[in-house]
Amino acid sequence: MSVLLKYCGHQSLSDLQKGIKSCADYLGIIFAESKRKVDAHEAKTWLKMVDLGKKQLVGVFVNSSAEDIYAVTELLPLSVIQCHGTETVEQIAKIKAATDLPVWKAIHHSEEALSKMRQYATVADGYIVDSRVKGAWGGTGISFNWEAIPFYLEEANRQGVPCFIAGGITPDNVAQLLSYRPHGVDISSGIEENGKKSARKMMEIEKRVKHDVQGTK
Repeated sequence: MSVLLKYCGHQSLSDLQKGIKSCADYLGIIFAESKRKVDAHEAKTWLKMVDLGKKQLVGVFVNSSAEDIYAVTELLPLSVIQCHGTETVEQIAKIKAATDLPVWKAIHHSEEALSKMRQYATVADGYIVDSRVKGAWGGTGISFNWEAIPFYLEEANRQGVPCFIAGGITPDNVAQLLSYRPHGVDISSGIEENGKKSARKMMEIEKRVKHDVQGTK
């Protein structure tokens, strides 16, 4: 088993440098209203000073137009678009057509979440299942009831796309999360100290993920 690892919410060159040195497969930058929002032009200057190597860059947007998202892809070497708002199937299709990139859709855990996943089956290239917190789209450090994870994974498997679990994942509880065998984990606040990315916390996460992977061979 191989668990995909996404570190999200890089807010500075220093954050990005730590992410690049990590074992993460994906590095996320947020371009939506958030305490971790980054200006695309600023991100461009950081990316000139680093080498992404094989890591893939994920741009996170909330209810942005296809035109606005395309403008960011013209500036930055994004590999994936993550739509974390209330984007419709039609809007996702427009974004895919405009950018020619895969689009992951965030689904906020609720009783209707599975039926929402099914609505996006024809257009979504992956899912991020996050906790629903009033007044916030993500990055809250709050987890949802993980007993629901198998149902999300089953639906993602049916669609043939990856499903990442987000929300409140830390070095202390990631081993518990891994017992549900998610396709991937998406972590933002759980790898931060004083609002900045922590290389130490990243290493702790990776030690547990590596241990879990070896234990399942």
